[in-house]
Amino acid sequence: MGMIEKLLSALFGGGRNVVAETAEVFRINAEAQAARGHDLQSAALGQFAGEFRITRRGWFDRLMDALNRLPRPAMALGTLGLFVAAMVDPVWFAARMAGIALVPEPLWWLLAAIVSFYFGARHQAKGQEFQREMAATIAAVPQVVRTMRDIDGLRSHDPEAPATDATDNARPDVPENRSDNPALAEWRAERSR
Repeated sequence: MGMIEKLLSALFGGGRNVVAETAEVFRINAEAQAARGHDLQSAALGQFAGEFRITRRGWFDRLMDALNRLPRPAMALGTLGLFVAAMVDPVWFAARMAGIALVPEPLWWLLAAIVSFYFGARHQAKGQEFQREMAATIAAVPQVVRTMRDIDGLRSHDPEAPATDATDNARPDVPENRSDNPALAEWRAERSR
């Protein structure tokens, strides 16, 4: 017994595994490689989430956001109001339109530039907010995948049966009922009942 114990302690003793250490010289340790990949992906997602961190907004920010929402509905309702005013009081409407006809063309260009920049900035702000929401959604994907795997594991009535994916029977090149193995064909027939 002493010789076998000395041999095993020489190979595996002292918290070392000489066989595993020797094998890792020729082949990458799959478990350690997976851990490094997980750490890398977690760090990248953490950095990405840090760039788009959603912070608590104060009352001033909420007020400014509410004021930023007013111009579009005001312009749309104002334009509809002009149509109504033209029908209700055509003389009043004609006087106002005559005044607008006197506005010089450079002022129209300035108004167009202001409105374009306003809506362009608003579009950019909303696009960045959308990117922040997407980053939060992407960060939640691994948990959703784990949950789906857990649910698939619960579908099986037999605790010893392996979990199956929906893609197992979805191979287009092999019809489900065709088989060169009669035992497999019989098993599929019994399972489909």
